[in-house]
Formats: sequence, C-alpha cells, structure tokens
Amino acid sequence: MIKVLRLQKAVYIIILGIIGLIAFKIMEANKIESAIYVLKLSGVLFLVGSVWFLYPIFFAKKVNEVEVQLDPDKHEDSV
Repeated sequence: MIKVLRLQKAVYIIILGIIGLIAFKIMEANKIESAIYVLKLSGVLFLVGSVWFLYPIFFAKKVNEVEVQLDPDKHEDSV
C-alpha cells in the first residue's frame, strides 16, 4: 500500500525526524549549544513528513459518489 501511494519519501522524512530527536537528546546531554537547531530541523522534518502523508488524500480522484481513487495515475474504470 505504501508503494502504491508513493509515501516512501514521507516515511524516510519522518525517520530522519526521529534520528534528529535522538541527536538532539545526545547533544543536550553533552550541553552543546547548537542542539536547539537540530531540534528545529527535526520539527520541520516531522511537519513536512506529515503533510506529505496527507497529499494523496487531498488530491484524490473521485471515481463516483462513494469511492475515491487514491492513485490518480491509474486510468482504470471501476464503474
């Protein structure tokens, strides 16, 4: 399903956000002053990843009144 919706990049971005949070905690424990910038970058990565997850929902193609096709690249008629 993730491959069909092309959401792998969103998953990678959120994983980078988690790695950024771990790096922030390590830098904070060592009292490195630039740790706040890593935290800000991690927050931005989480926001971008979450918007990227919502992208297929916002731009879904309506098939009929009750069905929505999440992959608009497919040109199959399901009527």
